[in-house]
Amino acid sequence: MQKGVDFVGMSVVYFCHDGKGNFVMGKRSLQARDEHGRWDIGGGGVEVSDSVEQTLKKEILEEYSTNVLAFEFLGYRDVHRENQGVKTHWIALDFKVLVDPVKVKNGEPHKMDEVKWFTFNNMPAMEESHSQWPEFLRLYKNKL
Repeated sequence: MQKGVDFVGMSVVYFCHDGKGNFVMGKRSLQARDEHGRWDIGGGGVEVSDSVEQTLKKEILEEYSTNVLAFEFLGYRDVHRENQGVKTHWIALDFKVLVDPVKVKNGEPHKMDEVKWFTFNNMPAMEESHSQWPEFLRLYKNKL
């Protein structure tokens, strides 16, 4: 059984920022599940044995090698996508997360080619970003 395919998957999605108008994104590598070469804010699936908060902290530590200083729940989204012809359905729990920018680095070089800081004035073009980024921004930009 595969989450998101055989049953609805649950994930955390995180907008990691430094509290000064900068946010971090990772560029997905060819070893990532999908959306290769696209910039993504980050996320991960919730495992049966973990709470949502544990998942949030674990995923940020894995991907960006840093701890969560503070977080705020923004809302949730039904995410319907298609990956290589297979329809998927995930519930995304969206968070704004404060991290220490000095400690952020690429913790998963096999899944991300690069980790980089952006502002809303110099972020990647939408066509270079994860397919869910425009909707995330539409829903939450005024809270970020």
